[in-house]
Amino acid sequence: MLQLGLTWTQAASVVISTVGIYLTFLVLLRLVGQRALASMSSFDIAATIALGAVVGRVVLGYTPTLLAGVIALCTLFALQALFGLIRRSPRVDAVLSNLPLLLMADGQLLDDNLHKAHLVESELRAQLRLAGVRDYDDVACVILERTGALSVLRRGETISSALLADVRGRGALAAEIVAD
Repeated sequence: MLQLGLTWTQAASVVISTVGIYLTFLVLLRLVGQRALASMSSFDIAATIALGAVVGRVVLGYTPTLLAGVIALCTLFALQALFGLIRRSPRVDAVLSNLPLLLMADGQLLDDNLHKAHLVESELRAQLRLAGVRDYDDVACVILERTGALSVLRRGETISSALLADVRGRGALAAEIVAD
């Protein structure tokens, strides 16, 4: 390995740094929530670029080499695969991931849930407009999904309770909207 500019100790350091920053990133995503994954404003894009720079510097060390980059990428992909397997367990998945969150019910904003999701009303309004919603009263519910996307369900048809089983705050929906 010395010919490629990396000792065994440095290679181990890359792996340890990669695992450490990956786990830190997961914890921070869990704390901040799905909002970190939602459609990005210019501020979010700037933060993402800065995050990438920090992660890259931490993982690759002071003098990055091709081999360090390959080791870091392999470690990241291995971690992704491992956590993909681990998340198959519903209990573990519930700990690692934020469940979907109800942001709007029966045309009413749920301010506490918007606050939990780190979303402001103007961002939600923009998503409603993109979904073709013309009035708050047209909305049965809006759900912040695990992916950070917003699901907008309109009034007029009942929604299966099974479809809402994992949504935090689903109790705020009127009984006539949810069918058993």
